[in-house]
Amino acid sequence: MSQPQVAPYGSWRSPITSDLIVSGMIRLGEIRLDQGLIYWSEMRPAEAGRNLVQCQTPTGQTLEITPTAFNVRTRVHEYGGGAYTVAEGIVYFSNFADQRLYAQSIETKPRPLTPATPLCFADAVVDRQRHRLICVREDHTQSDQEPVNTIVAIDLSPAATSVTDGGQILVSGSDFYAAPRLSPDGSKLAWLCWQHPNMPWDGTELWVGEFNPDGSLGQTQKIAGGVSESVFQPEWSPDGNLYFISDRTGWWNLYRCQPQISEETAPAPTLEALCPKSAEFGLPQWGLGMTTYGFESADALLCTYLEAGKQHFVRLHTRDLTVEEITLPYASIYGLQVDAEQAVFIAASTTAPSAIARLHLKTGKVEELRRSSEIQIDPGYLSHPQAIEFPTSNGLTAFAYYYAPKNQDYFAAPSEKPPLLVKSHGGPTAATSASFNLSIQYWTSRGIAVLDVNYGGSTGYGREYRERLKGNWGIVDVDDCVNGAKFLVEQGWVDGDRLCIDGGSAGGYTTLAALTFRDTFKAGASYYGVSDLAALAKDTHKFESRYLDSLIGPYPERQDLYRARSPIYAVDQLSCPLIFFQGDEDKVVPPNQAEMMVDALKAKRLPVAYVLFAGEQHGFRKAENIKRALDSELFFYAKVFGFELADPVEPVAIDHL
Repeated sequence: MSQPQVAPYGSWRSPITSDLIVSGMIRLGEIRLDQGLIYWSEMRPAEAGRNLVQCQTPTGQTLEITPTAFNVRTRVHEYGGGAYTVAEGIVYFSNFADQRLYAQSIETKPRPLTPATPLCFADAVVDRQRHRLICVREDHTQSDQEPVNTIVAIDLSPAATSVTDGGQILVSGSDFYAAPRLSPDGSKLAWLCWQHPNMPWDGTELWVGEFNPDGSLGQTQKIAGGVSESVFQPEWSPDGNLYFISDRTGWWNLYRCQPQISEETAPAPTLEALCPKSAEFGLPQWGLGMTTYGFESADALLCTYLEAGKQHFVRLHTRDLTVEEITLPYASIYGLQVDAEQAVFIAASTTAPSAIARLHLKTGKVEELRRSSEIQIDPGYLSHPQAIEFPTSNGLTAFAYYYAPKNQDYFAAPSEKPPLLVKSHGGPTAATSASFNLSIQYWTSRGIAVLDVNYGGSTGYGREYRERLKGNWGIVDVDDCVNGAKFLVEQGWVDGDRLCIDGGSAGGYTTLAALTFRDTFKAGASYYGVSDLAALAKDTHKFESRYLDSLIGPYPERQDLYRARSPIYAVDQLSCPLIFFQGDEDKVVPPNQAEMMVDALKAKRLPVAYVLFAGEQHGFRKAENIKRALDSELFFYAKVFGFELADPVEPVAIDHL
C-alpha cells in the first residue's frame, strides 16, 4: 500500500463512487414466512424502482416470484407498507400501477382479486376458515373528498364476486385503520384505528371484534389506546392471548391481555406489562405491516428494542417473564418475523450493507440470505459512527451520530479542519441510526465530515423527547441541527466557515428553515423539502393532512405561524447558496414547493440550482437519479467552498454563482 498523501478535505479520491453505490443496489423490504419458505420484497433502482417478491426454498434456492410487468407496492396512507402477504403458497399482493389485489403461486401467473376502480389495499391477513382476505382498503372514488378507509374482506372462494364489488366492509367509521389480525381460532379480529388530527404515534386505539356466523363482526371492545396513547403491532399468541405495544408509560412497551367480548357488559380486560423499561419496543407507523416482535411458541417471543440509543435483541419467556439477551453483530434490526425454527429480519452493522438475516433458534447460527449490495469496501475507507450528545436550547440535550473524514490514502494539513455536512432526517417523526450507509461514506471518504442528527421530535428516546416538536416544528429541529454543528466547531473537529446541511421531505424543510432563519450554515441541499407550510397544509394527502395541527397549529386558525415559519416568505433573510432536488410526480411535497423557492432565490440573485427528475415520486427510486443527485450535491459544494474534485462528475447548472 502506498503512503498516504496530503490533500485538502473534499478533494480526496474515493473508491465509493455514485456508480458503485447504485450498481446492484437494492432496498430490502417486508419479510414473510410460510410453509418453510422465506419471502421478502426488494426495491430495485436499476429497474426504475420496481418492487418485487423473492422467495428462498429450504434448499437455499432463491426464486423471483413477481413477473416483470408487476410492481408490488401499495398507496394506502400514501407511504404504503403491507403490500403483500403469503399463505399456503399463495402470494397476495397490491400492484402499484392499478392498485388492484392479485393472487399468484410460484407456478402461476397473477390473477386479479379486486376491480379496476380507485381502490387501494394493504396490510392483509388470510382468513382460511371463511376463504377470504381481510385487509385495509382506501377508497378514492370521490375525487373531491378525502379517501375513505375501512377494513374489508375479499372473497377468495371459487364463486367470488369481489373482483367486481371491492370486498365486504367489516369495520368503518374511523379516519385510518391498520393491522387487522385474526385470532388463532379465527373467532376474533383485532385492529388499530385513529382519527384526525392524530398521527399513529400520537394516539391510536386497539379494538377487538367477534365474528358472527355470517362472517360479519358482532360485539366489539376497545382494549387500549386513545388520543394520547399510541398502540403498535397487535399480535395473537399461539395460545390466543392478544399482545401489543403501547406508550402509556411514556415508552413503547409490550403488553398482553385476554379479551372477553361475548357479553355487552364484559369488563375491560386487564393489561399486563411484560418487560417494563425506559426503552422503545415500538416504531412510528409511517408504513403498514411494521414489526418488532414475533412468537417462537406460546411460551416465548423474540423482540427488539432501543435503549439509550442501542438496539437489543431478546427472547422473552411469556410464562415467567424472564428475558434472555441474544447477542448479534448488528447495529439495527427491523422487519422481524419468527416461527418455531427461525427468526428472519433485515439487519445492518456499522460497516456492511443491510441484509436479510436468519437466526436458527436451535443452534444460534446466523446466516445472511440476501444483501442489499454485494459491494466490499476496504475498511481503510470507512468512517465509524460516534454516538454523541450535545447541549441544545432550553438547557436540554439532543443526540446525533458523528462521522469523521476517513480515507487511508489521504490526510489533510494539520492547519485545516474539514467541512461538515449536517443531515436532517425526514418525518420529522422518524429517526436515524448507526446502520451502515454508503451515502454517508461517500462524503466522509472524500474528506467531508457528517453529523446525522436525531433532533427533538425523533423516535427512539421516549414520548417526551418525541413531543418536543409539538407546536415547535421549524424551531426545535432547527436549533438542534444548528447546535450540533456549533458543538463540533467548539470541539475543534470541523471548520465553522464550511458548514452545510441537507435533508429530504420534512428534513428538507428543516434544511430550508435552518438556512433561512439562522446564519450558521453556508450552503445546503433540499430534497423534496417544504418551503411553504400553508401550501403543504392545503395540498397534501390524507395521511398527513392534519399532521401540521400538532407540529405547528390548526390551519387556517394559526396561519400566522405557518407564514412566520415558511422559508418562502423570508427569502430576504437567506444569503447562502442552495440546491434543490425534486420528483415531478411527488404528491406528498408537490414540485411547486421547490419551484417557488427557486424562483425567489433567482430573483434575489443568490446561487441556486434545481434538478427535477421525471417519473419520481416522494423519494428517488431510479438508479440514475440517485447517482445524479449525489454527484450534483458534491459538485455544488465544491463550487461553493472552492475545493477541487479528484474525479470529474457531471456538472449541474448553477444560477448566479
